[in-house]
Amino acid sequence: MMLMLAAVVLVVDQLTKLWAVSTLSASERVAVIPPLIHFRLFYNAGAAFSVGTGATWVFALAATAAVVGILYTARRLASPGWALVLGVLLGGAVSHLGDRLFREPGFARGHVVDFIDYGPFVGNVADIALTCGCVAMVLLSLRGVPLARVPGEESA
Repeated sequence: MMLMLAAVVLVVDQLTKLWAVSTLSASERVAVIPPLIHFRLFYNAGAAFSVGTGATWVFALAATAAVVGILYTARRLASPGWALVLGVLLGGAVSHLGDRLFREPGFARGHVVDFIDYGPFVGNVADIALTCGCVAMVLLSLRGVPLARVPGEESA
């Protein structure tokens, strides 16, 4: 279930980025739900809010670490809720990692394609998945839902 959800997030994010790159121009701003949401093409070399634009390779390493950590943790998942959360986070992290590794200007220096303009923020489907996944992670933690099985215990 986790891997299927991750694949859906990855495919939807990459397809919408392909649409944005082929349809939108950098100077164009298309109203979707005025004045709240517009489409605007933006290549982000940094993290959120374009922080760290000179350290793109650091974000590639961070995304790699996130992917490895999620896959390692997933081996002992104890609940469907955590499987959903980790699937969404994995899909978003893999999509951003792919952008960092394979988009211009070069390997491990690639820029993430952002195109959903929320006023002060510009993001993409992977950003939405990562944000929702983080909120859900906090909620599961606050509710005390166990992430991993204790060795010798049966799964939920």
